[in-house]
Amino acid sequence: MAEPQFEPQQSAKSQAEKRNWLSWLWAEYSVIIAFVIIFVLAAVLNPRFLDINNQLNILMQVSIIGIVSLGMTMVMLSGGIDLSVGSVLAMVGVMAVLALNATGSIPAALLAACVVGLAAGFINGVLISKGKIASFIATLGMMSAARSIALYTADGGSVSGEVNGFSAIANSELGLVDYPIIIFLVMTALVYVLMNHTRFGRYVYAVGSNERAAVLSTIRVDRVKIAVYSIAGFLVSIAAIIETSRLNSISSSSSGQLYELDAIAAVIIGGTRMTGGRGKVIGTFFGVLILGILNNMMNLMNVSPHLQGLVKGLIIVVAVLFQKRD
Repeated sequence: MAEPQFEPQQSAKSQAEKRNWLSWLWAEYSVIIAFVIIFVLAAVLNPRFLDINNQLNILMQVSIIGIVSLGMTMVMLSGGIDLSVGSVLAMVGVMAVLALNATGSIPAALLAACVVGLAAGFINGVLISKGKIASFIATLGMMSAARSIALYTADGGSVSGEVNGFSAIANSELGLVDYPIIIFLVMTALVYVLMNHTRFGRYVYAVGSNERAAVLSTIRVDRVKIAVYSIAGFLVSIAAIIETSRLNSISSSSSGQLYELDAIAAVIIGGTRMTGGRGKVIGTFFGVLILGILNNMMNLMNVSPHLQGLVKGLIIVVAVLFQKRD
């Protein structure tokens, strides 16, 4: 009697395991793979890309959006969205400079910035959790209100700092690394620990995955949402301090324009679902870097700035399409 042959079955099983492994690798590390591919492509297309000063310049340019994106990640993981971050940044910057000039104290300006940012985020959270208003509508209202407050307070123009030393916050270096880069990296590490190694982080994922189930699990969903939007507002205030300090001024009309779109783009590219409950802080970090590299690469290749938005839009669409395939 001939021995039964198991080779075809073993081969099929091996191929299935390989496909499962590749699917897992792509699902978990797709943004890192995309980052490596884009990094290598940029280096091949333009040798100047690998210059250390250019690399630090990329990190410097993405530091503000990166910090804002960390807050946006938490918001989107909870199942919401925040359209007010750009306008709140302008409002926080105006209030910080006014406090700086009125008191002559840098700590007072920093405190004012943090209070205003936290207050804006807190109001968003209360409207969404207690008022049962959709996050899109609540933050859209805050976007309009914050920009109006900034414009009214600054008479529609810019306000400049009059205290020596304030500009040093964003224009000083530790070795070769600028302070905004260090702040961005520290904030990324803190938010990563908060979302991955604390009970609060688990609650945010639970609320974003299934709010009804979270309520039945005795999670205080309203408190979680208020905390998420408040932290996002605080992170916006940190970004506002950096932007205001870098220029020693803030424009009530143009500062923060479209920052919400850049932040949402970075978060989506990083793999966070629009529906909430799934995503990673480290994914947002690499999403921010991908946007920075693309902008830098297009500048080095003299691509028209009018076309750069098209490239960014295509990347967002492709990222969402890949998410739907998961």
